[in-house]
Amino acid sequence: MKKAGKGRMRIGLTLQPGKRGTKRLANEYGDRLVCVRYRYDEEKQKRYKTVELIVEEVDWQPPPALTERDRMVYVQVKWGEVEVARRVKEAGGTWNRQKKVWELRYDQVVDLGLEGRIVGEVG
Repeated sequence: MKKAGKGRMRIGLTLQPGKRGTKRLANEYGDRLVCVRYRYDEEKQKRYKTVELIVEEVDWQPPPALTERDRMVYVQVKWGEVEVARRVKEAGGTWNRQKKVWELRYDQVVDLGLEGRIVGEVG
C-alpha cells in the first residue's frame, strides 16, 4: 500500500467506538480502539480510514492543579520605591523588562501586603 502524501490530507470525520462505521474495528481492536478517522487526500483523490489505538498503559498522576495562592501575578512598583522592590525581589519576584512590572506568586504578594498593586495575571 502506498503512503499518502504528508501534509496533503485533511480529516473529514472522527468517530468514537460503537458509532456506525466503527463496529468491525471495535470488534477487532476491543478496548484499545480510541477512534476511527476518515482522511482525504485531494491530490491522489483517495479516502483513508485510520484508527487510533492504545498501545501502552502505565500509571500516571496528574500534576496538582494550581491553587489560587500559587498563581503568578504582575505587581506594580513605582520608580524610586527601592525598599518595596527589594522586598518583592527577596520574596522571589522577577522583573519583567517588557511590561515594567514584577512577577510574583500571589501568596507572596499577600504576605507582603501588596494586593493593591496587582495589575494582572501572568499567562
